[in-house]
Amino acid sequence: MSYEKSFIEVQFPVSKVSKESYKERKANLGQTLTGLGKWWGRKPLILVRAAILGLLMPASNDPKKDRDIFLKILTMDNEGLWHRKNKSIPMKVLYKNLTHSERQRYFENEDADKPKYKKGITTAEKNALQRLVFDRFSYDEKLEYCLRPEEVKNISEEEWKEINSHLGTSASNIQELIRELGQRKFGHTPIIGDCFSGGGSIPFEAARIGCDVYASDLNPIAMLLTWASLHIAGASDDEIEELRAFQKKIYDLADKQILEWGIETNERGDRADSYLYCHEALCPECGYKVPLSPSWIIGKGTKTVAILRENEENGFNIEIISNASEDEIKHAESLSTIKNGNMYCLHCEKSTPIPSLRRDRRGEDGTVEFGLRKWQKHEFIPKPEDVFQERLYCIRYVHEYIDDRGNLKTERYFVAPNENDLKREEKIARLLSERFVEWQDKGYIPSLLIEEGYNTTQPIRERGWAYWHQLFNPRQLLLHGLLVELIDREAKTQNERVIGLLGINKCCNWNAKLSRWNSDGANEKGQEVFSDQALNTLYNYLSRTLLSLNTTWFFNINNYDFNFNGNLYVKDGREINDNCDVWITDPPYADAVNYHELSEYFLSWDKNLLQNTFPDWYTDSKRILAVRGTGESFNNSMVEIYRNLANHMPDNGLQVVMFTHQDVKVWAELSMILWSAGLQVSSAWNITTETNANGARKGNYVQGTVLLVLRKQSSDTVAYLDELFPDIESEVKAQIDSMRLIDDKDDPNFSDPDYLLAAYAASLKVLTSYKRIEGIDVQYELSKARNANEDSPIVNIINEAVKIAYDYLIPTGFDKYVWKTLTPKERFYLKGLELEKQNIYQLSAYQELARGFGVREYKNILVDAKANTARLRTATEFGTRGLGDSSNFGSTLLRNILVAIHIANKEEDSIKGRNWLKTELTDYWNMRSSIIEILKYIAPLEFIENMGHWQKDAHMASILKELVENDGV
Repeated sequence: MSYEKSFIEVQFPVSKVSKESYKERKANLGQTLTGLGKWWGRKPLILVRAAILGLLMPASNDPKKDRDIFLKILTMDNEGLWHRKNKSIPMKVLYKNLTHSERQRYFENEDADKPKYKKGITTAEKNALQRLVFDRFSYDEKLEYCLRPEEVKNISEEEWKEINSHLGTSASNIQELIRELGQRKFGHTPIIGDCFSGGGSIPFEAARIGCDVYASDLNPIAMLLTWASLHIAGASDDEIEELRAFQKKIYDLADKQILEWGIETNERGDRADSYLYCHEALCPECGYKVPLSPSWIIGKGTKTVAILRENEENGFNIEIISNASEDEIKHAESLSTIKNGNMYCLHCEKSTPIPSLRRDRRGEDGTVEFGLRKWQKHEFIPKPEDVFQERLYCIRYVHEYIDDRGNLKTERYFVAPNENDLKREEKIARLLSERFVEWQDKGYIPSLLIEEGYNTTQPIRERGWAYWHQLFNPRQLLLHGLLVELIDREAKTQNERVIGLLGINKCCNWNAKLSRWNSDGANEKGQEVFSDQALNTLYNYLSRTLLSLNTTWFFNINNYDFNFNGNLYVKDGREINDNCDVWITDPPYADAVNYHELSEYFLSWDKNLLQNTFPDWYTDSKRILAVRGTGESFNNSMVEIYRNLANHMPDNGLQVVMFTHQDVKVWAELSMILWSAGLQVSSAWNITTETNANGARKGNYVQGTVLLVLRKQSSDTVAYLDELFPDIESEVKAQIDSMRLIDDKDDPNFSDPDYLLAAYAASLKVLTSYKRIEGIDVQYELSKARNANEDSPIVNIINEAVKIAYDYLIPTGFDKYVWKTLTPKERFYLKGLELEKQNIYQLSAYQELARGFGVREYKNILVDAKANTARLRTATEFGTRGLGDSSNFGSTLLRNILVAIHIANKEEDSIKGRNWLKTELTDYWNMRSSIIEILKYIAPLEFIENMGHWQKDAHMASILKELVENDGV
């Protein structure tokens, strides 16, 4: 049975949605849901909104009009962008983008650095000038001056008339439209389900745009965030004000207690905002007690450093110097006591490997036995005999004063702790000891044992911390415990308890022994624990005070008042028994993040309060049920979940599976899972949401989210493997042709990586359209332990589709015969230039090209490999490096042509460039047509606006082309 196709099954504006997603990512704490708390891998809300609209909106016989209407609904068309514009274009920018006659009309001078409007110019004329220049901007340039789609009010009545005319609806806002489209498709308001709700992006955005919602997650912390996204981020302004009043009440009560205790205030009456601690260990060579830190630079902006000086007690005093001289800063830099994974003793100048210091040893069976003593449940400070001791070495105080003009001023200063500061440390330990047992019993501070796992073994192995509370020092435990006690006592409503839980979790993310101190000049402050996806132990760390937790406790709540209608459950996806029209899921895949382990960090604090707030929820991470890993167990779990989802949607229902695009093997594995679950691939789109990373991966963190669109598998047909390839070739070419046909030539939506992804989808579309393929045993393939060099039949099918696509995607105007004679790296380079022509600088695009051409190493061909500024080296930037490398790019024809261009420019003699080719290429005369074709392709780069770095080399390519063409004539 066939059903009306949805817009997303035919086309999707990947370029614009990618740009909007990236804009949302760059908003950081300005994002709607990030203020609620830490979760890993939240999907951009605009991506969710676009996916839902694409699923519900039907595809007509007029694809261009469909696209225009789709963009109009999302305010991503020209009028929508103008409607979203909230910043004025600066006068210099206006002037730069005007013609000479326009400049004369609006400006009284011709100074581009200091343009000045003519006298008498009206506000209406200034607005018209803003619109004139705005319309000339590229999409990226326009976004710099625009709000995000979610931040704007409704579009005009005229816009809705055009939308309704095309869709046959009568809506006046997006909520009404979504409900009408759902009524037409499913007979009721559409129900959107997500059984991996995580941070709540999918259910929140679905509810906000008018859908009914089903949301569940195995993890209670995930469901806490999802609940908060719908009931707090979805609350009214009045409700938010009440919650902010509750936050202030708790903060003020805590502040009163902290002041009474006197643990953050010095003799001058100044409040501290930061305490810096380090670990200390005995040097096994000389017995000196060595403070441990990879750097003793405290603040580059304030020029504050710690200087270690030997004392008479076989240890070191630590002196804090602000406004340090260059010599003092250099001296501090030389005092590092952690170097290359070793402890370096400044007294005996000997290094000790950290594993040796910890007394780790290898057992007879080859496994490592960790040497540190495991701390006991009642302990919160190290025992004197422990390897790692803890030491307060620096405090930043805040001094308030009235200046000569009567204004309140603030200055911050760093000092080494004095005798009174150390007494305050003792008082904190005493205050905590008095409350410790009671607070653990009541759940105000953690009492849970750390269950060993991939991430959670690290604190046990590296510090001996066996219980969650030991990841916090006494100051942190006392402060957080006080806040939890006050929440438990003062919260009267469910919303107040939730806002308290969220606040505690945020404090724990920013105030623990895992909180790194940042010494950057403009940013001397602490970093969050989960700045990456791990529980990294530190040698020195920051402890915040209530004063500096102010901005953490009073977190940013971006609320949107809407009516939530749906169900929320803490539940395993295999146990779902609610029906949804559409399932949109972002499943855990291939151990990208160990949510079940990392979330236990927060759950250890939340357990009791969470149970009181949601009595129907369980309060453990359900590790044993978590879908994780790879291999047969993981695959079977995924099949079971997705089969259950398919069984709980109507015959015309749809699914979107979001996942991070990694490689063909990931695609193959996931496609077999979904095929085995009774689903058929309908289309696939890749949205890039790239950022330069601080994440767990080193270098660049490239996030490309694939939307895999699926329907129920309804065919009973069985096919043979060798019968598939003609169908796949036909489908790949048809898919690429259809995308080219609907693409906007002036503002391209699709690039080569998108066409290649379409080839992936086309092959899987053909494959999953059959009930069974003779020669492919899906259950066997999913259960098979595959080595790194062994490919499944599905991988081979996808690779064949990619080859078809690459043969079909020859650069515009390039000779087909010459193209086929080029090596993979030459093709990679020339197609990379085509990406640059299209203003595409995402590293993921080059990664996709490399995969398609089978190029393993390509970073040396790029001059920049950052996530959003990646581009190829020009001939001049290459110079002669790597020339002649027979195993690489250096021995190819193209590489020699680039050298010829470089030499011609360097020597300012085009003849020398041509002579290089004649001398170095043994078959120059037979290669002339290929040389001319490549030079002809490079030469026009001289005139492409965004490729100014190519201007000189491209101009020389044009000259060399003429020389080679006329050589011997």
